[in-house]
Amino acid sequence: MGRGYEKLVDNLNSGDAGLRLESLKKLKELIEGGKLERPESGGYVNNHIHTIYSFSPYSPSKAAWMAYCAGLTTAGIVDHDSVGGVEEFIEAGRIIGIATTIGMECRVDFSKTPLRGRRLNNPDQESIAYVTLHGIPHTRIDTVRSFLEPYKRERDLRNRRMCEKINQVFSQYGISIDYDRDVVPLSKSSEGGTVTERHISYALSLKMIEKYGKGPSLLEFLKKQLKVNVSPKVEGYLLDLSSPCYDYDLLGLIKSDVISSFYIDAAAECPDVEDFIRLARETGSIAAYAYLGDVGESVTGDKKAQKFEDDYLDLLMEVIRELGFNAVTYMPSRNTLDQLKRVKELCGKHGFFEISGEDINSPRQSFVCRALEREEFKNLIDSTWALIGHEKAATEDLSKGMFSSETVRRYPDLRERIAIYRKMGMRCR
Repeated sequence: MGRGYEKLVDNLNSGDAGLRLESLKKLKELIEGGKLERPESGGYVNNHIHTIYSFSPYSPSKAAWMAYCAGLTTAGIVDHDSVGGVEEFIEAGRIIGIATTIGMECRVDFSKTPLRGRRLNNPDQESIAYVTLHGIPHTRIDTVRSFLEPYKRERDLRNRRMCEKINQVFSQYGISIDYDRDVVPLSKSSEGGTVTERHISYALSLKMIEKYGKGPSLLEFLKKQLKVNVSPKVEGYLLDLSSPCYDYDLLGLIKSDVISSFYIDAAAECPDVEDFIRLARETGSIAAYAYLGDVGESVTGDKKAQKFEDDYLDLLMEVIRELGFNAVTYMPSRNTLDQLKRVKELCGKHGFFEISGEDINSPRQSFVCRALEREEFKNLIDSTWALIGHEKAATEDLSKGMFSSETVRRYPDLRERIAIYRKMGMRCR
C-alpha cells in the first residue's frame, strides 16, 4: 500500500481523536475494498489493554487496530485511574469490527482488612493492590470518571514529590526533571487521562539517554554509578542502538530496579477497597482482583524477581470474597502452570468469575496470549464473551447485569450464568 497506508497507521496515534477514528475508517474501507488484506482471526481475546490515557504506545484507536491485526476477536481497555479513552475505544471497535469491553484499573487500600501489611500484587508497597473494574455499563462511565477525579488530584501531588526526589538523587549526575515540562506532556491528563509512575520513569529514561546516549556509556552509568544489576537480556536490548523499543526497554529497567530510589508510598490517591466495591455495585460493573503471583523472570520486563500473594493466596481469596469481589483477573502467560491451576481451583471454590488479559503497555508485548490455546484456559474465552454480554445487558438496564441481585437470584449457578451471557455477547459480533 506504500506511504498512504503508512500515513493512515501513523495517524492512529495522532493527537486528534477525530483524525484517529477517521483514519481507522479509511483503513477499514481499504480492507472492505480488497486493497488491504484482511487479518486472519485467531479467536484470541485480551481484556487488559492500556492506552495513552494511562501509559502505552497506543491510542485507543491504535490499540483496537493492533488487536484486530493480531487476530483478536475481542479487546478490552483498562487504563490506570482513567476512563478517558473508553468512548473512542468503543467507537474504534465498532468501526473495525471487533467486539470491545471497557474498564479501568486502579490501586486500592487493603489496610483495614486482614491483608494489612502483606505484599499483595504491588511490587513497590505493602497493603496496596491493583484491582480492575470490568464491563462498565456505558451509561455509568461518568460516574466512574467522577469517582476517580479526587484520587487523580492526590496522585498529581505525589507525582510532583517523586520528581523532587528524583532531582535530589540524580542531581549529582547532572540529571533533573521538571514535572510540568518533562512529564505532564507525555500524558493525556488534559483530556481525562492520568499521569502514572511510568510517565515519570519514561521521562527519566529520556533524560538518561540525553545525558549518556545509547549503548555502552549508558550501561556503564547504570551498572557503576546506580549499581543496577542489568540482566544479559536487557543488556542486549540496551546495546541495540537501532531498537525502536529502546526507550521502553530502559523504562522497564527503571521501573523494576531504579524506582525504589525515588518511590514515595501511595496513600491518599488509593481509595479504600470497600469504596471501590461500592463503586462497582453502584455502576453495575464487575470488580476483579488482579492476581500477580510470585515472579521469577518477568514476562513484561518491568518486574524484578519477588514474592507476592502465593504464600497466603487462600487467605486473600477468602478476604476478597467477603469484601464482595466478583472476579479474579490473571495473565496465563505470566505464571507457571502450577500457579494457574491453583488460582483456577480457588476461583472455583469461591465462585469467582475468571477474566483474562495480557497487560499491554509496551511495544514489545504481544496482544495474543498463546496460552489460551490450551484446553484448560478455553474457559477464559467464554468468560470474555460473557463479559461482553454483561456490558451490553447492563448498559440497557443495570438490573440485567451479570452480577445484579436479580440475575444472581434467577441464575445462582455461575457456570449457567456465564453460558447465558456468553450467548448474549456472541450476538454482539
